[in-house]
Amino acid sequence: MLDKDLATLYDVETFNLNKAVKRNSGRFPNDFMFRLTKEEFNNLIFQFGISSWGGTRKLPYAFTEQGVAMLSSVLRSERAVQVNIQIMRAFVKLREIISTHKELAQKLKELELKIESHDENITAIFDAINQLLAPEDKPNRKIGFEVKEKTYSYKTRRR
Repeated sequence: MLDKDLATLYDVETFNLNKAVKRNSGRFPNDFMFRLTKEEFNNLIFQFGISSWGGTRKLPYAFTEQGVAMLSSVLRSERAVQVNIQIMRAFVKLREIISTHKELAQKLKELELKIESHDENITAIFDAINQLLAPEDKPNRKIGFEVKEKTYSYKTRRR
């Protein structure tokens, strides 16, 4: 989260929030808080349509989940505690959503593999049906029966 957004939530000035963080810099290592680059900040301005004139003079700080948790120990007001609880709940919910998204992506991948195998099976079925429907190249057999003439000799028996 950006420093100015957190300052709004904690109901303090961004300057005062950053000042409190600087006074306690040992509590905010690089994986808890970092300053955005000019390119990242310009991308935010483009994404959110923020006016490019006025406003921010310094590049903003971004706080990770751990950095936000650490802010509650730096900003010691009752509002800071309540806001921090709500932010932590939001992070937990976000992790749940991401986890569900990963599970859904895995299930979609499995379904895609099943469909691919079904496509192959359906193609094989259509090939078999087409072979059954195709005329055979064998010459047609005659229907009926043939009579072979056999000569019989009749002998009469005498008694």
